[in-house]
Amino acid sequence: MSAPPRLLLDACVLVPPVLREVLLAAAAKGLFVPLWSARILEEWARAAARSGPLDAARARGEIARLRAALPGSEVPVDPGAGLLWPDPADAHVTATARAAGAGGVVTLNLRDFPSRAMADLGLAVRHPDALLLGFWRDRPEAVAAAVARVAAEAERLSGAPVPVRTLLARAGLPRLGKALGAPGQPG
Repeated sequence: MSAPPRLLLDACVLVPPVLREVLLAAAAKGLFVPLWSARILEEWARAAARSGPLDAARARGEIARLRAALPGSEVPVDPGAGLLWPDPADAHVTATARAAGAGGVVTLNLRDFPSRAMADLGLAVRHPDALLLGFWRDRPEAVAAAVARVAAEAERLSGAPVPVRTLLARAGLPRLGKALGAPGQPG
């Protein structure tokens, strides 16, 4: 069995709680090694702060928890100097992924990371739904277990059952939700 891919998580996939937790649960199952930089974590915290001080405090707490649980996941930021990129504010993400030896970037903002330009840099760009669906095709039990853990926590927090397909659709993972909801499939 080959080593799991090393993938840099863009801030946009860390902000939504269910999406973040499904990705991290998949990583905990050994499907990939999650990477981020201090700058990416700070972008997450700033995005959360726009929703108010309580969300900012929650984000800071989650960031501290991640840093403690996965100290090897934080990699030095590379500013991306000289890297021409569609959105110059994202050049650091690509540059950091390259410097960290990542195989790609997981992002919701596919247009900010053109596939051809990423391939020229030796990187893949993956939407989390496509990434997780691919993992599910290879290791359905691991993905189903990761999602079940997140779904159980969501149910515990809300006090009411939430169908997995609905939970995943709301998290931007509709294809994974459909796959897991198919008759005869794990999860």
